[in-house]
Amino acid sequence: MNQYDGSVVGVSSDTRHGFSKPTKQHIILIESHGVEGDAHAGKYVRHRFIAKVWPTQTNRRQVHLIRAELFDELRDAGHPVSAGDLGENVTTTGLELEHLPLGTKLHLGETAIIELTGLRTPCALIDRFQKGLRKKMISDAVMPKYKCGVLGVVIAGGRVESGDAARVETPALPFLPLPAM
Repeated sequence: MNQYDGSVVGVSSDTRHGFSKPTKQHIILIESHGVEGDAHAGKYVRHRFIAKVWPTQTNRRQVHLIRAELFDELRDAGHPVSAGDLGENVTTTGLELEHLPLGTKLHLGETAIIELTGLRTPCALIDRFQKGLRKKMISDAVMPKYKCGVLGVVIAGGRVESGDAARVETPALPFLPLPAM
């Protein structure tokens, strides 16, 4: 298993199903549930479209994470964004989240662990937030490579706040890529 180190630079949650999430001092991750008080937490999928079609599908999208370095790229392209703006719960730095394999465990803070389940695909709401932003979230039109962050499930709960360590534990070989979700 390989390990990499980064850090948490922001945490966000919202009880509403809005696009952006307000930043918080800290969030509490609850095992098999997600972020305490967040609209996307729960045993069954909470994504509005998916929940309408498959309301009893297991929630593999409990936590959304984005790397802060993406915000620098987007600002350079004329799209000012910061922690929570794209609906993520955890913003990290120092980790290439989208390149990590399926089943990677992210150790956040002292006790929290998130297991990665997939890549977040950019939806049409991104362009409602900032026109033209969706196109910037896909790095290749022929073979799409999404830069919209990753999704995961909480396998160990705990408090997470800005400044906490973020340690990556990759699964055993062979690695499988994160599927688009």
